[in-house]
Amino acid sequence: MIPVFASRSIRPIIAALGLFLLMAAVPVFAETHPGQSALVQEVVRDTGKDPAMLNALLDQAQMQQSILDAMNRPAESKPWSAYRPIFLTQKRIDDGVAFYRANRALLERIGRQYGVEPQYLVAIIGVETFYGRITGKYKVLDALVTLGFYYPKRAPYFRQQLKTLLELPDNHLAGPLDTLTGSYAGAQGWGQFMPDSIRDFAVDEDGDGRIDLQNSLPDILASVANYFARHGWIAGGPVAARAQPDGAARPLGDWQAKPQWPLEQLEAWGYAPLQHLDPGEPTSLLTLAGAGGPETWFTFNNFQVITTYNRSPMYAMAVDQLAQAIMDGVHDADNAGSAQ
Repeated sequence: MIPVFASRSIRPIIAALGLFLLMAAVPVFAETHPGQSALVQEVVRDTGKDPAMLNALLDQAQMQQSILDAMNRPAESKPWSAYRPIFLTQKRIDDGVAFYRANRALLERIGRQYGVEPQYLVAIIGVETFYGRITGKYKVLDALVTLGFYYPKRAPYFRQQLKTLLELPDNHLAGPLDTLTGSYAGAQGWGQFMPDSIRDFAVDEDGDGRIDLQNSLPDILASVANYFARHGWIAGGPVAARAQPDGAARPLGDWQAKPQWPLEQLEAWGYAPLQHLDPGEPTSLLTLAGAGGPETWFTFNNFQVITTYNRSPMYAMAVDQLAQAIMDGVHDADNAGSAQ
């Protein structure tokens, strides 16, 4: 009989030996992509999935040079004067108004449920995929394999996304993993969720047992709303507002997404709001290169939340302005209808 103290002392050794034997039992496959074997071993260790199946999926994925090229010319490299017209077109606004009115009951129910104004849910899918029309032509596996194994600049991030994708349960995806398509960065569905966001924030709103961000409108809208809510969206809170600097306004350095000062402090430093706002509201100051010259903006907590979806402040500004334009259009259409 082994003494108790000896038994306790060898338990970590036994556990380590068991893990070693488990890993040793994983068959060794020839790598199609550099780093593939190590990734497969990690997924097998964490999920118990079949390594042959995982390798078969990765073997069929292809490195795409066009994906690497696209990563080096993102729209966010444009100035605001060129970026804004991409997303604030009359057609995108009109289609957003039509989408809102056609799905009003669902949008407003989900908005109340998650505490997120419905027009921002519409604006997100409007900016991301033109209301589901342009969800991406690349195979998600190709995109994440290309960026996780062949794009050193951001390989750790995309390798993690690839690992998460391989670990997701089948009922968290719109279809078989090898059939999924999306953006050149590997984002999927109308809201362009990366695998980590699918894992952490996507929801089965329609209750059919599957999270389908490509075909289920309740799942799509509720997942975006849940993402915003979980990142701290404040219902009814401001997003961004124009500021008018005076000639002696204090320079404040680079913009920070997290609000830095109460609004009244920025007013004291020479930045006047052009609308009524709570003087105690935490804010940051953003300058954009607009078509008519520099634009100065106060940005608030909800603006920061949008930047967690896409870190570009121009993206967040486009979402905010599209949301406002959509809501204005909905009110105009409602008023026109009631006047008839």
